[in-house]
Amino acid sequence: METELEQDQEATTALYLNTPNITTTDANLCNSPQCYMVLTPPEKKAIGTICLLAGPVTFLENILVLLVIARSTTLRRRPSYLFISSLALADTFASCFFTVSFLDFHLYSHSDGPNIYLFKLGGVTMAFTGSVGSLLLTALDRYLCIYQASNYKVLLTHTKAKLAVVILWCVTIIISFLPLMGWRCTTKFDPPCSHLFPYVDHHYLAFWTGLQLVVLFLIIVAYVLILWKANRHETAMGGSKLGRQYVKGQARMRIDIQLARTFSLILLILAVCWLPVLSFMMVDVTVTLTNKQQRMFAFCSTLCLVNSCVNPLLYALRCKELREEGYALLACCKACRERTISKKSKDQAVSDSNPDTISESIDKQ
Repeated sequence: METELEQDQEATTALYLNTPNITTTDANLCNSPQCYMVLTPPEKKAIGTICLLAGPVTFLENILVLLVIARSTTLRRRPSYLFISSLALADTFASCFFTVSFLDFHLYSHSDGPNIYLFKLGGVTMAFTGSVGSLLLTALDRYLCIYQASNYKVLLTHTKAKLAVVILWCVTIIISFLPLMGWRCTTKFDPPCSHLFPYVDHHYLAFWTGLQLVVLFLIIVAYVLILWKANRHETAMGGSKLGRQYVKGQARMRIDIQLARTFSLILLILAVCWLPVLSFMMVDVTVTLTNKQQRMFAFCSTLCLVNSCVNPLLYALRCKELREEGYALLACCKACRERTISKKSKDQAVSDSNPDTISESIDKQ
C-alpha cells in the first residue's frame, strides 16, 4: 500500500514538472535562470522592437544634449545644466546597459554566472538610479529657483552643484553594486530570492524599491509646491488691472501657466513610467509572482527606457538657451562640412588642371 502511494506521488510530481508554462509558485522548482525567461515568442518580438527603437533614439538624444552643454562655457557654469548633464549621462547609460542586458537575457536567453549577471544588473541599476537621482536634483533646483529667487545664486553655487552631482553618483554606484559586493541571495533561486531577478535578495530589492519611491515622492512634492505657487500667483494677478502692472501680470501669468503645464506633464510621465515597475517589485517582496506577472513586469520595465527617451525632450530641449546652442552646434557642423567639400573641390580642380604625372613631366623636360 505504501509502495503504491509513493508511486502515485512520484507520478504527480513528474506530471507537474512536465507541465508547460509552469509558475513560480513553488520556488523549489526554480533551479536555474531559465525560470526567469518567461516571455513567449510574440512577446519577445514586441519587447525587442520597443528596445531596438527606444534604445538608439535615447542614446542619440542624450549624447546631443551632452555635446551641446559641453560645447558652451556659459551652460557648463550654470547649476541647472549640470543637473541636466547628469540626467543625460544617466539616460545614456540606460540606453546602453538596459537595452543590451535586457535583450541578451530575455530575447536571446543567454544565461550568465552570478557575478557576470549581477555586474550587468548593477550597470542597469546604476543608470536608472542615477536618472531618478538627477531628476530629484533638477526638481530641487527648480524649487529653489521659485521659492528662493533672491538667494538662489547664493544657495546653489556652481561648486555646490558639482559636489551634489559627485555625491549622487558615488552613492548611486555603491548602492547599485551592493549585490555584486555580497548582498545577494545565498540560495541562488530559492527564497529569499527575488522572482524578478536571479541571485537578488528580497531585502535588497525592498531597500532599492523603497529608496526609489522616497525619491519619486520628494520629486512629486517639489513639483506640487511649484504648481501651488504658480496657481497662487495666477490668482493674485487676476485681480490686478492697473495699466502696465496688469500687462506685466498677464505676461507673468502666461509663463506660470506654461510652467504648470510642463510640470504636470513631468509628473504624469514619471507616474506612468515608474509606478508600475516599482509596484511589481514591492509585490515581489511579499508575494510569489506567477509567470504572467513576470511577463507583465518585463513589459513595464521597458517604460523606464521610454522615460529616459522622453527626459531630453522635457528637461533639455524645452530650454531656449540649450536649443540655441544646439542650433549653433549644427550650424558649426554644417560649416565644417561645407569647408571640407570646398577643399575637396579645389584639390580636385588642381588635380584636373595638372594631369601629368611626375614621370611625364620629366620626360617632357
